[in-house]
Amino acid sequence: MIVFSIWKSVEAVAFALAMTIALSGGVQAQDTPSFTTGPAKTTNPDLFACHGARARVSPVGTIRSDDGRLWVVPADTYFQTATKAADLYNQCSGVRLRQLSELDLKKIPVIDAGGEETFTAYIFADNYFELYVNGKLLGVDAIPFTPFNSSVVRFKANRPFTIAVMGVDWEENLGLGSERNRRVAYHPGDAGFVAVIKDEKGRTVAATDKSWRAQTFYTAPLNDRSCLKLEGLVRDSSQCATASVQDGSAFSAAHWPMPSNWFAPGFDDSAWPLATVFSNDTVGVDNKPAFMNFRDVFDDPAADAQFIWSSNLILDNLVLMRRTVE
Repeated sequence: MIVFSIWKSVEAVAFALAMTIALSGGVQAQDTPSFTTGPAKTTNPDLFACHGARARVSPVGTIRSDDGRLWVVPADTYFQTATKAADLYNQCSGVRLRQLSELDLKKIPVIDAGGEETFTAYIFADNYFELYVNGKLLGVDAIPFTPFNSSVVRFKANRPFTIAVMGVDWEENLGLGSERNRRVAYHPGDAGFVAVIKDEKGRTVAATDKSWRAQTFYTAPLNDRSCLKLEGLVRDSSQCATASVQDGSAFSAAHWPMPSNWFAPGFDDSAWPLATVFSNDTVGVDNKPAFMNFRDVFDDPAADAQFIWSSNLILDNLVLMRRTVE
C-alpha cells in the first residue's frame, strides 16, 4: 500500500508538470481538444452597434464542453475595455479614405511599446484582431464582425520586437462557427489577416507571410469529430467538411486553452505551425474598399503582404499569430 501511494503521488506530480508545460506553451505529450456539441448560450447579443451602415450583429456566448470546461465563443476578447485601433477605413465611424495619401499620420497617437523607434502598422482583418507588441496590448479592432474595416496603429519599440495577434472569425450561430449567408442558415464563414509594419522612413520592416507562426484554438463546425487530425501541436482540420447546411445545430466544435503568456516576447512558439498564406481572391477582398483602397501598402510589389491564417481558412475560427522583427 505504501508503494502504491508513493507511485500515485509521483503520477500526480508528473501529470501536474505535464499540464504546466502544456499551458505555458512548451512541448505537449498530448494535445487532445475539448469538444462541445450544439449552440452556445448567448451572454451578449451584440457587442457593437453600427449606425448608418449595414452590419451583422456581434454576439458572444458561453458553452460547456464534454469534459466540464466552460468556453467563451467565438473568443474571450478585450473589445469592450481596450483601446480601439485608429481607423484607416471604417463605414461605422465615417472614415472612408480613398487612398493612403489621405491619411494624416500625425493625428494617429503613438503608443509606447518599450523603445525609441516609431513604427506604423496597417491592418486588415476578417473579422477581428487584437494587436500586441512586446507583450503590450496596443489596440483592438474597432468592428468585431462587419462591415469590413481596416486600421492603423503607431507605436515605439526597439528592434528586435515581437508582434502577437489574436485573430477571430466571428459567428452568428454561437458555438457552431457559422452564419446565415447565401440563403443558408449555417454557412461556415472564412477568415484572414494581413498587416504591414513600416519604420519612420516608410520602409517595410515586416509583413504577413509564411514565416509567421499561427496556431488554432477553436475549430467549428465539425459534423464529424474524427475528421480532426492531431500530430504534436499541429491541429489539422483540412479533412473536415465545409459545406453549408440548413441545419447544423447538432454539430460539434473543438477548443484548446490559450497559454496565458502567448503574447509575451519570451513565449516559445517554435512548435507552432508556420502560417498558411492565401491569395486575395481566396479571401475575397475585391469588393471591400477597406482593403482595395490601400493596395499600394498591402500589395506593394516591393514588399507584398500576404493574407495569413492557420491551414484552414474556413473552420479555424480563433487563431493566434506571432512574429519577431529582427
